[in-house]
Amino acid sequence: MPMGRVTQVVDCREAMGMGKGGGMAQRGTISECRFPDVIVVGMSPGRRHVTKPVCDITSALRQQGVEYSISTLILNAGSGVPPDAPSIAGGVLGAYFGLTEKEIRQIERHKVAILHHGNVRSHVVQKVRYILQYCNIPAVVVSQAPIDFEDLAKEGVKTALVMPPPDKIRTQGTVMAIVSGVTRGQTPTREKMADVVREVMRLMKNPNKSE
Repeated sequence: MPMGRVTQVVDCREAMGMGKGGGMAQRGTISECRFPDVIVVGMSPGRRHVTKPVCDITSALRQQGVEYSISTLILNAGSGVPPDAPSIAGGVLGAYFGLTEKEIRQIERHKVAILHHGNVRSHVVQKVRYILQYCNIPAVVVSQAPIDFEDLAKEGVKTALVMPPPDKIRTQGTVMAIVSGVTRGQTPTREKMADVVREVMRLMKNPNKSE
C-alpha cells in the first residue's frame, strides 16, 4: 500500500512561453498526457497567460483523485464567434473563432471534453456548436454565462436532455452536462469545481448516459 504524499505534475504548456514570467501556455498549444482521457479546451489567452479557470479545472481534477489523464488545449483562434454564426448586433471585433485540423485530431483522441468559453451567452453556444460540429466527443460545457440544454438544441447541438429536430442537427458530438457560473479570470468556487469533477467522473464511467 502506498504511503505518504503523492506527487503530480501539471504541465500547462507545450513549449517555452515568451516574455516575463517564464512561460504559461501560448495560444495554439496543448499539454499532452500519456493516456488521452479528458481534454480541457480553453479560449485563446492574452499574449502570455492561460486564462483562468482552465488550469484550475485541470489541477482540481487531479487533486480530487480523478484517476484519468488530463490534457489542456489552448485554441489558436479561440476568441470571437465562428464565421458561420448568426449575425450579432454590433458585429464582431478581431479574429473569428475557429479550429485547425490538428486541434480537431487532438480533441477527438480523448474520451471526454471540457469546453470553457467565457461569459457571452451567444458566443458560448456558437463556440460549443462549432467544436462539436467537427469533433465527435461527449462534452461538459463550463461557462460564466447561464445557458441550458434548450439554448444549445436551438442551434442544432445534440444534448443529453434536449435534441434538435432530426433535420436540424448540426453536431457530431453531444453536450452531456453544463456547469454555469464559473467566472472567467477567477478561481472557481469549491462547489463549482465539485460539479465539474462529478460530471467528468460520471461520463468517464459511462460516456453515453445522461444519468
